[in-house]
Amino acid sequence: MNQPNDDTQVLGACPHDCPDTCSLLTTVKDGVATRVQGNPAHPLTGGVLCAKVSKYPERTYHPDRLLHPMKRVGPKGSGQFVRVGWDEALNDIAQRLSAIAARNPEAVLPYSYAGTMGLVQGDGMAARFFHRLGASRLDQTICSSAGTAGLVHTLGGKVGMKVQFFAEARLIVIWGSNSIGSNLHFWRIAQEAKRQGARLVCIDPRRSETAEKCHEHIALRPGTDAALALALMQQLIVHDWLDHDYIEHHTLGWAELRERALQWPPERAAEVCGVPVEQITRLAHDYAHSRPAAIRLNYGVQRVRGGANAVRAIACLPALTGAWRQRGGGILLSSSGQFPVQRQTLQRPDLLGERRPRLINMSTIGDALNQPASAAFGPALEAVVVYNSNPVAVAPDSARVAAGFAREDLFTVVLEHFQTDTADYADYLLPATTQLEHWDIHLAYGHTDVLLNRPAIAPLGEALPNSEIFRRLAQRMGYSDPCFAEEDETLCRQAFGDRIDYDQLLSQGFASLPLADAPFAEGGFPTPSGRCEFLSPALVAQGLDGLPDHLPNHELPDPAGPWPLAMISPPARNFLNSTFVNVTSLRNIETEPVLEIHPDDAGPRQIHSGDVVRVFNARGNYHCKAEVSERARPGVVNGLGIWWRKFGLNGTNVNELTSQALTDLGRGPTFYDCAVQVSRLG
Repeated sequence: MNQPNDDTQVLGACPHDCPDTCSLLTTVKDGVATRVQGNPAHPLTGGVLCAKVSKYPERTYHPDRLLHPMKRVGPKGSGQFVRVGWDEALNDIAQRLSAIAARNPEAVLPYSYAGTMGLVQGDGMAARFFHRLGASRLDQTICSSAGTAGLVHTLGGKVGMKVQFFAEARLIVIWGSNSIGSNLHFWRIAQEAKRQGARLVCIDPRRSETAEKCHEHIALRPGTDAALALALMQQLIVHDWLDHDYIEHHTLGWAELRERALQWPPERAAEVCGVPVEQITRLAHDYAHSRPAAIRLNYGVQRVRGGANAVRAIACLPALTGAWRQRGGGILLSSSGQFPVQRQTLQRPDLLGERRPRLINMSTIGDALNQPASAAFGPALEAVVVYNSNPVAVAPDSARVAAGFAREDLFTVVLEHFQTDTADYADYLLPATTQLEHWDIHLAYGHTDVLLNRPAIAPLGEALPNSEIFRRLAQRMGYSDPCFAEEDETLCRQAFGDRIDYDQLLSQGFASLPLADAPFAEGGFPTPSGRCEFLSPALVAQGLDGLPDHLPNHELPDPAGPWPLAMISPPARNFLNSTFVNVTSLRNIETEPVLEIHPDDAGPRQIHSGDVVRVFNARGNYHCKAEVSERARPGVVNGLGIWWRKFGLNGTNVNELTSQALTDLGRGPTFYDCAVQVSRLG
């Protein structure tokens, strides 16, 4: 729509890895984006954006933005490049990939994740390209796969209550989430409920900004969430605070779960979790007697060895009390499983034909890059194409990851906006468009609206959308399949087919899924049984424990041993993974990499706020500034991330210390399952 000052406003969608998936309005004047704001017409965005995305023009027009194809001229990791033309870059890349594919296409690996959450610029045309090539498949586990497995084996998928109805809850349990920093629009809804008399409880090892604003904070030890959930069940059982009718008609495995839960009296859980017994008994009472009671679960709980079991245990709670009967009751971890995405059409796995390439876990990319050829592993990796990710910064055991990318015999192509840590290791660095410069379509994992993103401005410099880069590569590789000629808006229309009114997306930028307000009031879970599965037959069939249980962390801190402290690495408030680290205004707020340490742990180490400290374990060393603070609980330090390694005080970041050990289910990473020591430098 045209404004009196001749500015134009273009409807878009936030592309970042956040539950809120906001509807955006970009103001454009003379072809330049001057402002990005939340769309006031979208009820869940409500005209409000986080501090990060409100700076999107600063990011788009950043002086360090990559605007031309670049070719490496220095050693791997040196970040030395010269400008080349698109034809030279794409022709050489196609020639190199073709030669590798002729030997074995599984020696090529795509590496991507949620640098954009868009279905077109994410894994649309790119998936078609790699399926046609026959490359190794990437197991995209790095964020949510353990939690996903927990939900699938309990509720049947990534489903839950509608976020807007948290406003009607009388008790909101915010479990493993710093909602103020990572789920802002949910926090506004929770505040509305609070004004109406709801009680807010935050469960988190860290006294986050969110925990400070809740009525109560339960600061449990990392990796003990399942023990707490089982103790809550025990209290529900012994006091008979149960909805027996809901349990009988809409759950599976009650007798078995009852027996397991009765093994977890509050005293046992309190010892494991490191919290007072009274906090457990009070929460159980409040959860049972609040109508409705709602749990906002987030992915922090599943970044430990027993992460999927923890999600399973917590996801059982609403069925025990019948909280699902009311639209303001239940649980929400992710809503993304409710979106009818036509992935077969969009990604075209049929292009593989009869081939079934191996699956390589992105969370163990450090090992994979350094793995020689073998019968078990297959061919050694000879080429990696990175897009929508920065693995040298974000993957665990980052020294091992960097060593893999430093291989001179590894051909690496990186599609990027900036010269990230990973980009420094590229043989070719290709400039990609930002969200303001391309078409895309988005689902959400914190609400149930589809959003369309229109390009607001022309691409800067020679930047191209990811989709167009893979189109041009396909052409140079001789792939003549018609699907490689389809334009981005065609892909947007294909993403949901006739399941979404595309004209509505064009006119208002968003469309809501037609879902029941209380989807599981009468059961009907998308599990094989149609019930909430306390006991999972699928897990039993795999020879696994069918019930949720507490599994101790891989790395338990030992006060008398070399690694006496547990470390978690939640995001710094003004960063989103590693995406905004180079935005000057945001980095100036964060100032430097920080480790929060409790006074009880700082005192014996003679550490004061502002001191440079060495955080270390057998995997490596990380230098950062100490902040002596009760945000950290005793025995646990908080390494706020994820800084680019090149901005670190000693060229590392917190992932120098995290391991490649995986979760119980879902093959996920264990970022918050890490034991360290801390000492003062100088």
